Amino acid sequence: MIYYSLNDTQHTASYKTAVKKGLAPDKGLYFPKTIPTLPDDFWQRLPQLSKTELALEVIRPYVGDEIPNAVLKTIVEETLCFDFPIAPISEQIGSLELFHGPTLAFKDVGARFMARCLGYFNQEDEATKSTVLVATSGDTGGAVADGFLGVEGIEVVILYPKGKVSKLQEKQLTTQGQNITALEVDGVFDDCQTMVKTAFLDAEICAVKNLTSANSINVARWLPQMFYYFIAYQAMAPKNKPLVVSVPSGNFGNLCAGMMAQQMGLPISHFISSTNRNKVVPEYLKSGDYQPRQTIATLSNAMDVGAPSNFVRIQEIVKNNLEALRKRMSGYSFDDQATKAAMQKLYTDHAYIADPHGAVGYLGLDAYLKTLKTDAYGLFLETAHPIKFHDVVKGALGLSLEIPKALKPLMNREKKAHPIKNYDDLKRFLTSPTP
Repeated sequence: MIYYSLNDTQHTASYKTAVKKGLAPDKGLYFPKTIPTLPDDFWQRLPQLSKTELALEVIRPYVGDEIPNAVLKTIVEETLCFDFPIAPISEQIGSLELFHGPTLAFKDVGARFMARCLGYFNQEDEATKSTVLVATSGDTGGAVADGFLGVEGIEVVILYPKGKVSKLQEKQLTTQGQNITALEVDGVFDDCQTMVKTAFLDAEICAVKNLTSANSINVARWLPQMFYYFIAYQAMAPKNKPLVVSVPSGNFGNLCAGMMAQQMGLPISHFISSTNRNKVVPEYLKSGDYQPRQTIATLSNAMDVGAPSNFVRIQEIVKNNLEALRKRMSGYSFDDQATKAAMQKLYTDHAYIADPHGAVGYLGLDAYLKTLKTDAYGLFLETAHPIKFHDVVKGALGLSLEIPKALKPLMNREKKAHPIKNYDDLKRFLTSPTP
């Protein structure tokens, strides 16, 4: 598979280069030159395929022969070592729970897959040490810290916005030690993301660091998120109804992966971009005018993104055709009051505890299904365990949730983070001989 830059299609790279570099030299996101269509016999075999078998067939064309099949199989097995259950909410709605991995967030899939791909490539290039530079609005950092912890030849630097991630999320970012370093940024997520992108193009930093990113801008973080859409469809196919999926959306990597799966042939009839007050994409779908905005802080902080990086990939999938996009995606936005009300409704009516992101996903799905005249089944993605947003859940539902046993040791660990205010601080940190 060849990848090209979305800023300049003449710039191309192999899968290995795209993974190790993260961004193209012109700051463009990499995109596969072709999106393969799965063969007819895949769909005939789908009911009998294991998670690993399914995922291998989906991802192999994007990796090509750059990772041997036996190694790639092990990578996929270690990535998908937990379940993706669908919790029934009503006859028409289910919650696809993506939080059963080690850090209780959907990003465990992409982070684990990328860590293992990069680890394999670094074994080939033993003299080369990689620095994973990543911005997080909450869950990415924890998943990356866990996925890359102790991986030989890789150091991880995580930028997160001060005071804008939950307490548990911050513990996951700042207490791992070893090859994981957290930088606490005096700003919002978009500031963190801008710093990361700027660093990739800084010749002075690149002279001393081999940078790559573990945000969903990296193809190895982004593409494996297709897996759980296929797994969900495999589980839902016996219902024999059109499948609609609502994705709580911030940086749009997750929804973009779903659309890639759809482009490969996965029969998802419609996607819903469910956002909080950071509603750049829903407004674009209505007006046709794409205008990034300043980030607004909300209860669903992982979606507080005013300039979503991956939307350019979605536009590439539909060849920048707005009407084609509207046929495949609808967009809705909801404020914190509506989010709390949805959490309360899910608990009162269905005995289901949702985190604020899942609640936004539920709201978008419910709004869309009410517009349909035909029967359909809808899934909303529950992207994080409610415990990660304990204060929000307690405020909305009056419940005190117990911290899962696997995460209890984190709460007693000391936070270790370097405060930074601007890009100059980041540059000094990265270029220091002994950071």
